[in-house]
Amino acid sequence: MSNIEISEVTSRHARNAFIKFPWRIYANDPAWVPPLIIERKAFLDRKRHPFYKHGDAALFLARKNGEIVGRIMASDDPNYNALHQSNVGCFGLFECINNRDVAAALFERAEGWLRKKERAEIMGPIDYSTNYVCGLLINGFQFPPTILTAHNPPYYRDLIESCGFTKAKDWYAWWFAEPVGAAARLRPLAERFRKRWPVVIRPGNLKNIRDESRRLRQIYNQAWEKNWGFVPFTEAEMEFMTHELKQLVIPEFTLIAEIGDEPVGFILCVPDINVALRYINGRLTTFGLPIGLVKLLYHKSRTRTARLIALGVIEKYRRAGIAEMLVLRIVEDAMIKRGFTGELSLTLEDNFTINRFLEAIGADRYKTYRIYRRQFPC
Repeated sequence: MSNIEISEVTSRHARNAFIKFPWRIYANDPAWVPPLIIERKAFLDRKRHPFYKHGDAALFLARKNGEIVGRIMASDDPNYNALHQSNVGCFGLFECINNRDVAAALFERAEGWLRKKERAEIMGPIDYSTNYVCGLLINGFQFPPTILTAHNPPYYRDLIESCGFTKAKDWYAWWFAEPVGAAARLRPLAERFRKRWPVVIRPGNLKNIRDESRRLRQIYNQAWEKNWGFVPFTEAEMEFMTHELKQLVIPEFTLIAEIGDEPVGFILCVPDINVALRYINGRLTTFGLPIGLVKLLYHKSRTRTARLIALGVIEKYRRAGIAEMLVLRIVEDAMIKRGFTGELSLTLEDNFTINRFLEAIGADRYKTYRIYRRQFPC
């Protein structure tokens, strides 16, 4: 590995090279969706991204004979470790040529950075925390990634495992191919529960987005608190996420369930902007002209694919049928009435209740994502 050099990203030029490196890895991958470069810059901006208010991260580039051949991010989230009584850091944004020596050098450098934070273990791929894009794609490589999900070459699995990482947890992605059948199965269940509980389901109020984001955060942090890998959204992170998704959100696709004045559940479904992003190669402008923006808006308006990003019900109402009511509304209003199909993701492999529920209403499990971990040698 003597001719492999790992350097930390400390300049705007290096950051731009970090962002643009994936174009080399995915040049011949028809399923890859180029990210929006301006969005990637914002995501990595230490002054703008709310993760840096409580956590820290560093970016590294690998060069071989002067040529960039890999990249990685190391991140440290004190909130996660305080909650789980753990001592773990994360790696994310991993991209690498098919070369074990390069991968090993990247992981070694990320480990060294985390050791200085006095961490004893590394876990990933996780971009900052599990509230963002995470997981290594294990199967389903032929399908394009939906909004806020990962995509990678099949050989990444061998690279990571050859560097001593072992499986920590799998997540599943599900595809709704037959919404009419799903609605037929859900209606009797939802109707039975609706008669027992005074549940009101309403669309999100985009005119008061700040208050709505607080309600979503309240439900999310209660509903997910016992899930593996959970870390609570801070108020700043939820506001950031809400702002990022605001241009995509359709009120009828973001539903909040309330009993009295208490928010007890929500479902968040957004049109899959990745369908449109495939046409603009990461840029909104070309030679100063908004060519990419025009293409993005054109294809966005014709998108009929959505991703159901989150479905959560606080624990004391888990048996009240609220999840069934929320999913039914999305299936009827988004899929059947508007002609959408789409993905529900991600569900934990050992969340047997939700996985059986999705199988029962006709969803197909079509992708698996994996989180790996490796303890640092003493």
